[in-house]
Amino acid sequence: QVQLVDTGGGLVQAGGSLRLSCAASTRTFSGYSVGWFRQTLGKEREFVAFISWSGGGGRTYYTDSVKGRFTISRDNAKNTVYLQMNSLKPEDTAVYYCAADRGYVSGIQEPRSYDYWGQGTQVTVAS
Repeated sequence: QVQLVDTGGGLVQAGGSLRLSCAASTRTFSGYSVGWFRQTLGKEREFVAFISWSGGGGRTYYTDSVKGRFTISRDNAKNTVYLQMNSLKPEDTAVYYCAADRGYVSGIQEPRSYDYWGQGTQVTVAS
């Protein structure tokens, strides 16, 4: 059983930056594909970004609304995946969750594709 811990959220002014971290309890985290999702009250969980496991070459993918502003990366030595968020907008306000699953993941934008989830971290962007 893999445990994920999301950290790094907070309150920031529009145009500012935050870096979220997703730390895993397993030392084989490089073998997991990881996605970031976000959710606001009353809405479904929304896909934000993805990075594949090491066997998949660390391929990344982003939803259109964050392309050019957000960057997902991983440090396998630290068993951690990051989401660097720049040029934040009020519409980025949400609870952000990381999710992981072993190896290849099909349907990377679907929450049900992932077995493991962090507890979420609140990001609030003030206008």
